[in-house]
Amino acid sequence: MIAFESILRDELSGFYLLREATVSKDTLERDRAMLLVFDRFLCDNGVVRKELSEEIVSGWMQSLNVGRNTLVGKVVFLRIFIKYLNSMGINAVIPEIPKYKNDYVPYIFSDDELKDIFVSADNIAMTGKQPNPYIQLELPMVLRMLYGCGLRVGETLSLKIGDVDFVGGILTMRHTKGDKQRLVPMHPSLTAILHQYSHAMGLMGKPKAFLFPTAIHDVPLTNRTLRGKFKHTILREAGVLPIDKARCARGPCLHCLRHVFAFKSFAQAERAGRSVDDSVPYLSTYLGHETLNETAKYLKFSSDLFPEALERFEDYTIDVFPEVFDNEKEW
Repeated sequence: MIAFESILRDELSGFYLLREATVSKDTLERDRAMLLVFDRFLCDNGVVRKELSEEIVSGWMQSLNVGRNTLVGKVVFLRIFIKYLNSMGINAVIPEIPKYKNDYVPYIFSDDELKDIFVSADNIAMTGKQPNPYIQLELPMVLRMLYGCGLRVGETLSLKIGDVDFVGGILTMRHTKGDKQRLVPMHPSLTAILHQYSHAMGLMGKPKAFLFPTAIHDVPLTNRTLRGKFKHTILREAGVLPIDKARCARGPCLHCLRHVFAFKSFAQAERAGRSVDDSVPYLSTYLGHETLNETAKYLKFSSDLFPEALERFEDYTIDVFPEVFDNEKEW
């Protein structure tokens, strides 16, 4: 058990135990550091009553020497702890969340660009000696899975034929971010294409075979190779050129297909009249996000087309146990 020392040591310990049962190991480690620093702040400032006044909370905020983004995460985390205190009958002022504008803008492929990308992938011509004889079959399939399921590149390349349920149309993702497994349903049309691909590659009946192998069958296609082919061959053939970084923080890349999936999924839900609180948790789980704030990042770019929906989404997620945006070692 962590040795908290302030007047709120029992409450800090109880809150930590609650977090221990609900968050990942990495997030819990950040929580531990944050709670210890807040505990030290209370001790150093002579807080001897079980209450948090506006003066105490403001003093804590002013003591932080962090960037705006990090400050937002810390304040949201403190709000969660304070609501925990309030539920126990302890008087504590809930601070306002500082205004923060996320300037990150991902590149979103247009429908015409996507069409050209897939045409380019389906007709890719390899010149010279190729170290991977399967690349012409693999590229079109990988791109369809990234776009059709919103998968991460690394977890896609880690798939084995045994991870695919062709009857149910479900992928079992075993090697994902945070080392968490999840099930990913596929559209029937994508399942059918994947089935044809697996037959053409001679993978059927080989559960331990990688879905996207190299010439060395027990080694999968690498992230570096795939990204290089996409950037220097597919995008170039499709006429999708690098853009001014001042307009977009990240130019066109493989990961943008995941953003397109999230964008279109959210837009489809909006058009169908489904509320944010009905659709977003499912989308977050499908994408393999640990927190709803991760999903929020993927939906920021929809503000121009769906400003009201984005506002509702932010209202919905702001006080849900968030991932703390903290790149610093101490709170």
